[in-house]
Amino acid sequence: MEIKEYTEYSEEEILRLYAAVGWTAYTKNTEALKQGFQRSLLVLAAYEKDELLGILRAVGDGYTIVFVQDILVFPDQQWRGVGTALLRAVLERYSHVRQIELVTDRTEKTIAFYKSLGFSELSSIGCCGFMRCPK
Repeated sequence: MEIKEYTEYSEEEILRLYAAVGWTAYTKNTEALKQGFQRSLLVLAAYEKDELLGILRAVGDGYTIVFVQDILVFPDQQWRGVGTALLRAVLERYSHVRQIELVTDRTEKTIAFYKSLGFSELSSIGCCGFMRCPK
């Protein structure tokens, strides 16, 4: 597996990945998704030969905050270390950044995954998070 920057947006490839993991809210507005990718701080991709296994998209300033916006791995590639490799690459690249944050589903699986990589729930460090989403 090779982790590298995802610099050439392939709509077909990205839509296939988002659909495969059920993130169809993103695929309803393909132009917004493309703009999100193009304006991201960093997008990393995991490949095996020429096959995309997963991506990680980070936003932020790269100095004081990095927010992991998306981390997606094709379902048939999950539990093979792809997500871990992508996240470790971001943590290594931005090791100087004080805050690396993300929001995820509240499941035992996701909580265990992020805790295994050194993340803490906001409530455990005296913080809380807020989000505003259009209805």
